[in-house]
Amino acid sequence: MTVEAQALDTSPAPSVGASEKTLRVLEAAIMHDRFTDIVEETGLAKATVHRILATLVEQEFITGDADHGYHPGARFLGIAGRAISRLDISAIAEPIVEALVRDVDCTIHVGVVNGFEMVYVIRKDSSKPYRMASRVGLSMPMHCSGMGKVVLASWEPEQVDRLVAAVGLPARTEQTITDPERLHEELARVRARGYALDLGENERGTVCVSAPIRDHLGRVQYGLSISSIALEHPGSSIEELAPQAIAAADAISRALGSTAVGTR
Repeated sequence: MTVEAQALDTSPAPSVGASEKTLRVLEAAIMHDRFTDIVEETGLAKATVHRILATLVEQEFITGDADHGYHPGARFLGIAGRAISRLDISAIAEPIVEALVRDVDCTIHVGVVNGFEMVYVIRKDSSKPYRMASRVGLSMPMHCSGMGKVVLASWEPEQVDRLVAAVGLPARTEQTITDPERLHEELARVRARGYALDLGENERGTVCVSAPIRDHLGRVQYGLSISSIALEHPGSSIEELAPQAIAAADAISRALGSTAVGTR
């Protein structure tokens, strides 16, 4: 072992308390730009917060000062960007989806927005003898699917109108919403209750209840659905599973880094 390595081995490590304080200040500085808010958030002494902030600025984890406010620095953004680029919704969501299948014993889907369509990225089947016609990689219209509607409900009305102008509202079944005004009314209901229903709108004889999944910026980029057949869940009875759909979708959102969970 070299003398330099020995010096590293014997140097005192930061105490746990100091590390915790630094993390608290860093998190508060990312969430709040004002010095007074950071102090209040951390519950630490002003002198301690000021000292830690100075170190974080020096190391480029944050930028700014007490007079002009603090913001994420280049080093923090670089690390965050690399971490986000490695996120895999399928790997993150899979254990949550598997637990949900065991809980409700229905088919669970997770889909991602792709232009004006939704694409299935996860499908987990129940123990029931029937199987959905869906498959991973299959795309579907947004206006007639539960997952699509929870995404559309997060859009501005003008953006929904652009979708209608671009791809229309083609009927998949006799239950499909094909009128733009009716679609806007349906999306208002989705926003109000925090979930969407598909009662045979995308495929005859199938029903689902869907909840939004938010990414690290709080955007609804994904949807989760609990799907079944109308014979097993007649009428709108699939709606009884909405709390489970919302809880699972929120858990995936948190795993993706969203702080907007519960925002309906």
